Amino acid sequence: MKKTIFMLGIVSAILAGCESDEKIETQSEENMTTDIAARRSCASDEVLKEQMAKDPELARKISDIEIFTQRKLNENFESRLVNGVIEIPVVVNVLYKTAAENISQAQIQSQIDVLNKDFNATNSDYNNVPVLFSNVKANVGIRFVLDQVVRKSTKKTSWGTRDAMKKSAQGGLSPVSPTTKLNLWVCTIGGGILGYAQFPGGSSATDGVVIDSKYLGTTGTATYPYNLGRTATHEVGHWMNLRHIWGDATCGTDYCNDTPSHNTANYGAPVYPHYSTCSGAPVEMTMNYMDYVDDRAMFMFSTDQKSRMLAIFQAGGPRYSFAQ
Repeated sequence: MKKTIFMLGIVSAILAGCESDEKIETQSEENMTTDIAARRSCASDEVLKEQMAKDPELARKISDIEIFTQRKLNENFESRLVNGVIEIPVVVNVLYKTAAENISQAQIQSQIDVLNKDFNATNSDYNNVPVLFSNVKANVGIRFVLDQVVRKSTKKTSWGTRDAMKKSAQGGLSPVSPTTKLNLWVCTIGGGILGYAQFPGGSSATDGVVIDSKYLGTTGTATYPYNLGRTATHEVGHWMNLRHIWGDATCGTDYCNDTPSHNTANYGAPVYPHYSTCSGAPVEMTMNYMDYVDDRAMFMFSTDQKSRMLAIFQAGGPRYSFAQ
């Protein structure tokens, strides 16, 4: 199991790497294609690194949030905040050019249903978690409620990952009450990107999750092998401060003690057990929502991931306003 005793030096190195590494440029809508994704691709980490490279204050905020999170994890805080459960209103912003992109209410509701199952361990494949990880599989205990659906016709064929869909001035839809409601934008992203999320600490003007309309929910335009609503589960995990399980580096860290070290992202539906070549050669938790496997192959959060998510809703946390 990976060592995750928090060290500020590690986080500082990660943040510094945003400027020292070769710059990651997210694609604009002009050079995006709209091909069906062959492999899962989430742009959350790339978008975060680009934002931090441009805004040193954001890099500091992200570091402060990590310090806060680790402190809360060591306090054994009370995890249930509102009437026994955290309830998050969801605003779905639909941007469409074609009739297919103007997804149905039923497809939207199917996604809300998946989020509620996955975050409350009532998904039908929850019991598929191998015995090796059965003692750390978690019921996060967060409920999602569809608050409203906002629709807007557009002439854009794809939106890219520069947050244009979140800005009315750029033809998109500005977020509704982003400090108390989770805004979810549904549009064609392009470039094979399934979705991306803004991590805690970013601007409220762009806060939320973006999902391509071909990978939302379980009906309508939902496209195999990403047709079980798990793209949103993955991205909402980022929105709640979870990192990719491989730490976006070879044998990197996701700051969770109970998730084994992964060499890198996994794709498709890996045969269990899948061994890592990282230190100790652990069995990888490929069925974790924060890997890159197909929807049918991911079906669990871990206990430490649960604690990490719930920490941000505590007093002083970056999403405390959602728990009021």
